[in-house]
Amino acid sequence: MTAHTNKPPIWFWIVSVIAILWNAMGVDQYIGQAYKTERWRSAITDEQFETISNMPSWLTAAFAIAVFSGVLGSLGLLLRKKWATSLLILSLLAVIVQMGYILTQGHTNNMGMTISIIVFALFLVWFSKKSETKGWIS
Repeated sequence: MTAHTNKPPIWFWIVSVIAILWNAMGVDQYIGQAYKTERWRSAITDEQFETISNMPSWLTAAFAIAVFSGVLGSLGLLLRKKWATSLLILSLLAVIVQMGYILTQGHTNNMGMTISIIVFALFLVWFSKKSETKGWIS
């Protein structure tokens, strides 16, 4: 077992818990969308349902990669593991693919959430790299 060189501050744990909750909400959205659950279906309009139903399957795969690697990367932060950074980078790349497609196709009705997802994915990569340099994860 690897010894951790530095004890992380309390806000490291707060950010890590928020990260796992954020990404868990993404997993919930993915499952709802992929399986078209009743709860998910009731939360969107018919127009949104039609748009999402006509998106390419590779985009759904990018969504899955983004949220599942995000959850595992966030778990890695909680476990103070260096591999968290690799998973969070993978998540960011998948987010860029997914959101890039959505934006280039003109689906800008929820721009605030789209930007929030990109910014938070960028933040988590930065945070994990900073945590490595501080010796909080190894």
